[in-house]
Amino acid sequence: MSMCACSEDASGNPALRLDEVLRSVGVGVWRWNRPDGKVELDPRCAQLLGLDPQQDRLLTAEARALIHAEDFVRLRSTALLAIAEQRPFDIRVRLLTHDGRLRRVLRLLLTPGSPTGPYPVEGIALEGEEDDTADRSTDPRADELRQIDELNRMPGPGPAPPIGLLRSADLRRSREAFLLDAGRALAEAGTTSEVLRVVATLSMPGFSPDGLAVFGVEGDRLTVVGHHGHLDGAEQPFRMPLDTDYPAAQVVRTGRAIYLSSPEEYRDRFPATWPLAADFDRRSWAFLPLVTAGRTVGAWLAAFRTPVRFSADERAVLSTVARMLAHALERAHTNESEQALSRGLRRSMGNGAPALPGMTVATRYVPTGGGLQVGGDWYDVVHLPGERLAVVIGDVEGHDVHAAGLMAQLRTAVHAYAAEGHHPDAVLARASRFLAGLDGDRFATCIYIEADPVRGTLRIARAGHPHPVIRMPDGTCVIRHVDGGLPLGLMPEAEDYPVTRMELQVGEVMMLCTDGLIETGGHDMFSGWIRVRDVMAPGPVDDLEALADGLIRAVHGPASHRVPGHLSDRREDDIALLLLRRDPVGSRPEPPGRRLVLTVAQDQPERISGARAELRDILHDWAVADHVDAAVLLVSELLANVLVHTEQEAALVADLSGPPGERRLRVEVTDRSDELPHRRSPGEMASSGRGLVLLSILSNHWGVQPRGEGKCIWFELDEANASPPSLN
Repeated sequence: MSMCACSEDASGNPALRLDEVLRSVGVGVWRWNRPDGKVELDPRCAQLLGLDPQQDRLLTAEARALIHAEDFVRLRSTALLAIAEQRPFDIRVRLLTHDGRLRRVLRLLLTPGSPTGPYPVEGIALEGEEDDTADRSTDPRADELRQIDELNRMPGPGPAPPIGLLRSADLRRSREAFLLDAGRALAEAGTTSEVLRVVATLSMPGFSPDGLAVFGVEGDRLTVVGHHGHLDGAEQPFRMPLDTDYPAAQVVRTGRAIYLSSPEEYRDRFPATWPLAADFDRRSWAFLPLVTAGRTVGAWLAAFRTPVRFSADERAVLSTVARMLAHALERAHTNESEQALSRGLRRSMGNGAPALPGMTVATRYVPTGGGLQVGGDWYDVVHLPGERLAVVIGDVEGHDVHAAGLMAQLRTAVHAYAAEGHHPDAVLARASRFLAGLDGDRFATCIYIEADPVRGTLRIARAGHPHPVIRMPDGTCVIRHVDGGLPLGLMPEAEDYPVTRMELQVGEVMMLCTDGLIETGGHDMFSGWIRVRDVMAPGPVDDLEALADGLIRAVHGPASHRVPGHLSDRREDDIALLLLRRDPVGSRPEPPGRRLVLTVAQDQPERISGARAELRDILHDWAVADHVDAAVLLVSELLANVLVHTEQEAALVADLSGPPGERRLRVEVTDRSDELPHRRSPGEMASSGRGLVLLSILSNHWGVQPRGEGKCIWFELDEANASPPSLN
């Protein structure tokens, strides 16, 4: 392996290569290739390791087999320390034979490279003294290691190791356990204050600090983020420019740790700022850089009342804690920034709605259980001119900060389009183009409703969102199928959002929600809908807020039993919920118990299927099953006849009135055609002409009424009729 390039001397003759010079004096050259997990060697270094000089690479596992286990652990920790502190280290290691006996002592010089490059450590190797088995200059455990080597030289099992060696091994194991516990505790800390509390309670085996401080950087000044073990207000003197001759400031400037083993060393190296530390009765100090993403963002001070020599092991422990502390603080800062964003977005949605006579609104937002307390779900209530109301609910794809940011922008845009007076379809079309311009890879679902509170009329446009649910005054819940287009942002230039018109009856409640309310806890859309229906159906809805709370409890349980941030509080998806109730105005008469109102246009034959389903829903507790089948068949026939024989849309109104067991169902299907139907006797192969025949057979009463514009065909079914119609 060639470590240096050739050059020429002043006379023009080729100069000797540096690696050749080193090899001529018995020095080998090596470097650690971290991405490949190998050590690259030159021929001399291979010879020193007892390998073939032609072998230029050595796996880390192969190197471990050649070096004494104690020395390999020390070598690895020293290499990591060299990378962290960016300064060279000199260390001696013992090479072993295949049978585990000492073969040679090597002296290694470790020089740090780029921490983020492929070669973070490189250096030279040369033979050491046979009786020098440890680095006397940097490792205070040299005597212990020499005793271990003596034991290693003895034949047979040998005597038991001295008590001091056992204590040293116990201390190392305690420090390893400490680092595991410290890493776990710091990983679980979610805020800056929690991180500081964890650091303040760290008890390092053998050399626990008595005073701690975490420094941050604000512009060109050094500040104190938090401290422990100092007097109240002690952070004030530490607000200083970064060019001050203070250890923490120098650490931030250089990115290198500073260890001060005695007050005399502190006073000699930093005389200008020594008075800041003199009053705290400490004997040793360690200032370590806090590095994230290759950038020094602060410093950590660990101060000790008893002298500490800061051995290689102790420095390695402190450097490891500093790295974990830096990552924990960065994570906490990110969490706190996200939570600040969450709180701002949630405050912008608010909890109330404009007060208008005729309608009451209740809203809820429940975030996911992660660190981010807002996702892509939102709702909005907009007060429009003319005593009208716009209610919106939507869901941007994703649950990250980007989704929350898109949600805030999209919600603002929809609010602006509504305030400008655009119709529901135009609001969604503009919002779709707006979202596509923000992010072409994300989409959003949405329902936009323009409501007239006094008349109860709703104009609904839907973009891929779950259908609304209608709760009737007696507790019957129906999924109201609403025409819609693609989600916002998918095809902004080609999207069309049809508008559905309906009337919300007095006492009826419309529920709008995002899929988090339904598809939570292992539920799909069907089973989740059953759960929601069971909560909405019982009892009168005098308190809309209580109904909203009940729906949230059905999904997540009582809020008082949840611990924020605990695993039991983790939610799969955030939830937006909006309830809209029609209230009586003046002396308006109470409506029938249940009512179904919808229209089917000429180009919407698929809506006939939705009409059949909704009719079955309002007849779910009808006493006569054949009546239900008959009503569904007649409605399907009458709606289809309008689409086939006229060029008009069909309007369906179904009223259910009376006490259970004695109720009456009246269904009216109207259109604007003046041509009245005629009863015929269709042949066996006829494709039409059976509508009025079926009416006369299956209904208790029926008729045809001309209207000012068009006609109305109606039929009635009596629940108490002794001879119900039959399809058999």
